[in-house]
Amino acid sequence: MLSGVQVICFASSYAIALALELSRLMFRSTIRGILLLIFAGAGLLAHSAYLYYRAVQPGGIPLSSSQDWLLLAAWVLVVIYLYLLCARFKTPFGLVLLPLALALIGAAYWLADPHPYAREPASTIWGVIHSGSLLLATVAVLLGFAAGVAYLSQRWRLKHKRPSLGGLRLPSLEWLDRANSHATTLSVIMLGVGIVSGVILNSIRHSAQTDRLPWSDPVVLSTAVMFVWLLVAVVVAHLYKPIWRGRKVAYLTVASFVFLVIVLAMLLFLNARHGGANEQIQKLPASGASP
Repeated sequence: MLSGVQVICFASSYAIALALELSRLMFRSTIRGILLLIFAGAGLLAHSAYLYYRAVQPGGIPLSSSQDWLLLAAWVLVVIYLYLLCARFKTPFGLVLLPLALALIGAAYWLADPHPYAREPASTIWGVIHSGSLLLATVAVLLGFAAGVAYLSQRWRLKHKRPSLGGLRLPSLEWLDRANSHATTLSVIMLGVGIVSGVILNSIRHSAQTDRLPWSDPVVLSTAVMFVWLLVAVVVAHLYKPIWRGRKVAYLTVASFVFLVIVLAMLLFLNARHGGANEQIQKLPASGASP
């Protein structure tokens, strides 16, 4: 049934959403926001189903053709658009993001090669994405930790009216608050990309009858727990804004850092195959953090 989901279905939904975005320039409407969510959401659902169908084709390498990559890039843009639509409805981000997504879909449909890359290049590409995204997740957690510690220090200093140490001036609480929030959100996104790419990389190895990483690997399990915990925290915080302010998000970044230390300790000191000598692509510190 999934094979019946054609590119034209989600492309048409995105085109209608773009037309609705353009209508912002001409008139106001009370139901436009609901219609935008309906059409963009329906398009994303059909788009996801199409990519899933492409990924599970027997004998193929998941999402490894140039056509798949363009469609996947368009999918990411639409996900970002839907997030911004919910978070900042009055700003017409769709006027930029939706044309880009449609251009990628058009290029994938008319120009890109639908045949998968050879197995070794596909494995290399997904390995680079896997290690790179987890490296960025690690950097985001570390930056969030630094901003969180600075926020708590600055708040304590202002509350107790203490002078700055050595005349040093920390950024304002508002700036540190935003930095904490952005770092946490970025770490969740990059962890998600790392986990998904790790699953695909594992699938490629399995289909090639090479050594497959077990799901019971301690690094895999601890990173999955970290990702779920951070994802739930971010979702709840965005649904209830007061949680995403001040000390709460600073404490969240500090806790994320503790999680990261645990993951890296497992990678370095336990018998985790993810960090073994045979995993050359995943030798970076953060790359042991997902399947």
